[in-house]
Parts: sequence; structure tokens; C-alpha cells
Amino acid sequence: MRKLTPAELETYKKKLLTLRSRIRGVVSTLSKSTIASDTDFEAGRSSSSFHSADLGADSFDQEFSMSLMETGSGRVQEIDDALSRIEDGTYGVCENCGSRIPKARLEALPYAAVCIKCATGTKASGTRARRS
Repeated sequence: MRKLTPAELETYKKKLLTLRSRIRGVVSTLSKSTIASDTDFEAGRSSSSFHSADLGADSFDQEFSMSLMETGSGRVQEIDDALSRIEDGTYGVCENCGSRIPKARLEALPYAAVCIKCATGTKASGTRARRS
């Protein structure tokens, strides 16, 4: 497998920057929504009684939003790491085994740091690979 060209690297960089921007937007929206929900809940709690099912649903929604924000933040870190790999010339090279990451994988997951074999925990010989 050949090394990525500067034009290909630029294309992946643009994809990563766009994806990072979209994720940050979603995380920001969820964060604002969660804060607004907390404020609404605190304001309404003293003036009316809540059914326990309503409290449970609100709690679930808030935990779900927090989980999505955490996942989004982790994905942004993976994207930032991929952008760093572009800058230092290691983008598209598996961090575990050093082989080239196929373009099909980079198209699907432009922030991928490992090849499919390492991601699934198997090497060509069938032994288990170290997971990152």
C-alpha cells in the first residue's frame, strides 16, 4: 500500500475539521439543553409536585445527554489526535503494528489510529494484538 499524497492528506484534514466542528456544535447544543433543563427543573420543583415517573424520565434524559456529550468530547480528542498525526507525518499508519491503514477505513473513520486487524484484536497470524 502506498503512502498518502499531500492532496489526500489535505482532503482527510478537511474531513476531520468538518467532523470536529459538527461534533462540537452538537456537544454545545446538548450542554445548553442540559443546563436549561436543570434550571427549569429547579425553578419548577418548589412550585409544583412531580410524579416520580416524570423525575425518572428527566433523570434518564439528563444522563443520556451527559453520555452523548462525553462520547462527543472523546471523539473530538480522537480527531485532534488524527490532525496531529497528519502534521507529524504518521497519519494513515497503524499505531499498533505500523502497517498502512486502508483508505476504505480512513474514509469510514478518518480519525482511525489502528488498522482493522489491530482494532479487532487479531493479527494475520491469528494471535491477539494489544488494544489501545
